[in-house]
Amino acid sequence: MNSELPVLKIGMLGCGVVGAQVARLLTQDADELSTRSLAKLVLARVAVRDISASREGLDPSLFTTDANSVVADPEIDLIIEVMGGIEPARSLILLAIENGKSVVTANKALLANHGDELYSAAEKKGVDLYYEAAVAGAIPILRTLRESLVGDHVTRIMGIVNGTTNFILTKMDEEGRAFEDVLAQAQSLGYAEADPTADVEGFDAAAKAAILAGLAFHTRVTADEVYREGISGITPDDVAVAKSMNHVIKLLAIAELTAEDHISVRVHPALIPRTHPLAAVRDAYNAVFVEAESAGELMFYGRGAGGAPTASAILGDVVAVARHIMKDSLGPRESDYADRDVVRIDEIRTQYLIRLDVADKSGVLAAIAQAFASENVSIQTVRQTGRGGDAELIVVTHSATEEALASTVKRLASMDMVRAVESVIRVEGVAQL
Repeated sequence: MNSELPVLKIGMLGCGVVGAQVARLLTQDADELSTRSLAKLVLARVAVRDISASREGLDPSLFTTDANSVVADPEIDLIIEVMGGIEPARSLILLAIENGKSVVTANKALLANHGDELYSAAEKKGVDLYYEAAVAGAIPILRTLRESLVGDHVTRIMGIVNGTTNFILTKMDEEGRAFEDVLAQAQSLGYAEADPTADVEGFDAAAKAAILAGLAFHTRVTADEVYREGISGITPDDVAVAKSMNHVIKLLAIAELTAEDHISVRVHPALIPRTHPLAAVRDAYNAVFVEAESAGELMFYGRGAGGAPTASAILGDVVAVARHIMKDSLGPRESDYADRDVVRIDEIRTQYLIRLDVADKSGVLAAIAQAFASENVSIQTVRQTGRGGDAELIVVTHSATEEALASTVKRLASMDMVRAVESVIRVEGVAQL
C-alpha cells in the first residue's frame, strides 16, 4: 500500500453477521481497498451492545459500547451503520451527519420510514448518504437506478427482494410441501428468523419496494404507502393450480407508473408465467426486473442477503464515498423533484386468479359468470373440476381494478352455490388484457 496516501478513519455501528464480515474485509483487503479509495482506510472504532462477544479475527481493542463516542469522534471521517432497526440507528446517523461525517448504511427499514429526514440532513451538511446494501444484497440495483438509468425513464420495477419467502415458495413449488413445513426448514437453515413475520408477511419487501420506487420515480415513498400482503396464506393447492397453468407463485415487489403518471407500489404473492425471467429465480436468490423507455427490459440477479454479499455492497459504497471525501466532492443527491402521488391499491388494474369451492350442479357456471359481469370484471378463462357433490372452479380474469375485483369476490361469497372463495391471487408478468 502506498504509505503516502492520506488516512481516512472509519467508525462502525453494529458488528453482527454483516458487520463482522465488513470489518474482516476492511482488514484483510486493506491495501487494495485503500488503493481504490485514494486513501488509507482504517477501521478505527466499532460500537456494539456486548463487548465480550466472540468476534474471531478482529482486534478486541476496536470495540466499545459507547456508540455516541464513535459518531462524535472528530477523527472519524465515515460511519458504517449495520446495527439495524429504527432507534438508536436513526439518532446516531443524524448525529454523525450533524458532525460532518458521511454515512454508509444497510438499514432498509430506517430509510423506508425516515429517509426524508436523513436525506435532508445529509444535503444540509454536505455529506454523502449511501445505502446500496439496503436492497437485494450484492445486486447493484440502487446505483443502477440512481446513476446508470438517470438519463432514461423507468416505467416499471418488478422484483423478488426477499430470499426467505423465495426459498419457501421454491420448495412449495418443486416439492409440493406446505408453507409451515418449509418455513420450519428455512428457520433451521438460518434463512428465516425465529419470528419470521417481517419476511413472510412482506414487511421486509415493502421497505425495499419503497426505496426502489423512490429512486426509480424521483418521489419520496414511505413503507406506509406500500400495499402489502404476505405468503402465509398460500397453500399447496394454490401452488398446484399455478403449476397446472405453467405458472409459478412468487412474492413480488412491484413499483410502476400509472396511465395518470401516478405511482403504484405493492408487495404481494402473484402468479407469473414460467417463461418470465423472474420465474427461474430459485431458493434464497433475489432478482429485480426493470422496464425503461429506452433501455427496455433489464434483469439483475444475485445473492440478496447474507454476510458476504451485503458486505460487498457496503464496501462498494465505502470506496465510492472515500473517493468523494478525498476529492472534496459528493455523490448523487436525493432526487425527489417529480413528487408524484402514490395511489391506493384499489385503483390498480391487473389480472386475477380466483379459486372457488362451489356446488356441482347445473347453472353454477352461468351464475358465476353473471356475478363477474355485474361488476364489469371480464373472465378470460374458467376451468371446473368435479368432486362428488362439490366442484372447484378456477377463474382467471382479464385486467380489472382491485376495487371491482373486491366487489366481485364479495358478491361471490354471498352466493348460496359458492361454498368458499378459496383464494384470490394476482397474475403478473403477462400483457395486460
